[in-house]
Amino acid sequence: MIFSTLLNAVAVILSSLITIYMWVVIIYSLIGFVQPNPNNPIMQILARLCEPVFYFLRSRFKLVFNGLDFSPLVVVIVLKFLDLTLIQWLFALAKSL
Repeated sequence: MIFSTLLNAVAVILSSLITIYMWVVIIYSLIGFVQPNPNNPIMQILARLCEPVFYFLRSRFKLVFNGLDFSPLVVVIVLKFLDLTLIQWLFALAKSL
């Protein structure tokens, strides 16, 4: 019973973190279209959160086509896939215990 509750809590926290990071990626991508000031503290925080993941994807896959970078889209799709599979599996496992 305690393990089930703990596993359910971990699943909820992971799901929330995935959702928050997904929104951070979306916001960073949308703000990037308007050429923001790179010295803005909010942009620096968003860049520090997003750019390492984007760089990892860009270095392994060709995700820039005609000047459009599709790495944020790939990140959002992967995060949603993780949320729909891994997190739901954790919820089901917690429910079965």
